Amino acid sequence: MDILDIIKSRRSIRKFKPDAIPKELLIKVLEAARWAPSWANTQCWEFIIVNDVEIKKKLAETLVPERNPAKSAIIEAPIVIVVLAKKGVSGYYKGQPMTKFGDWFMFDVALAVQNLVLEAYSLGLGTVIVGSFNHDRVAEILNVPKDREVVVMIPMGYPAESPPPRPRKELHEMIYLNKFGIKYSF
Repeated sequence: MDILDIIKSRRSIRKFKPDAIPKELLIKVLEAARWAPSWANTQCWEFIIVNDVEIKKKLAETLVPERNPAKSAIIEAPIVIVVLAKKGVSGYYKGQPMTKFGDWFMFDVALAVQNLVLEAYSLGLGTVIVGSFNHDRVAEILNVPKDREVVVMIPMGYPAESPPPRPRKELHEMIYLNKFGIKYSF
């Protein structure tokens, strides 16, 4: 399967089989994340692998809203990968932010997460990127130091569901030529 096929067919999975993930596959998934591009090669991401059932239950309790559909995924998935970012590294030069957005870690972490979930899918694993939770509480639960930010949690395991594709906008709805408002002609 080529990369575009993988991108088009990957789905967010919220129901998992209880089967353990072999360590070799986990390493491949993390290796894909490691090779993501980043601002000045800062590689600001770090990962906490959570497989302890009690810790996963505590993580699930941090989700908002209370009825977040990812809650059972956090508990049921064999592992949850919690993605951290080192603060004040990405997007900085000599200690000063270089863009109007300040810390660039969200962009860099997103690139690593995209690599991670695509590699997981290519290996037959399912994932869902969870971002709606109490980040500070997760940091407490996992003893994350103050110079790191908890960004997302990714339950991962063998899928127990096959959701259909969600609709996508057409290219002509989002592409402009030279200036905003001038539609690119296909």
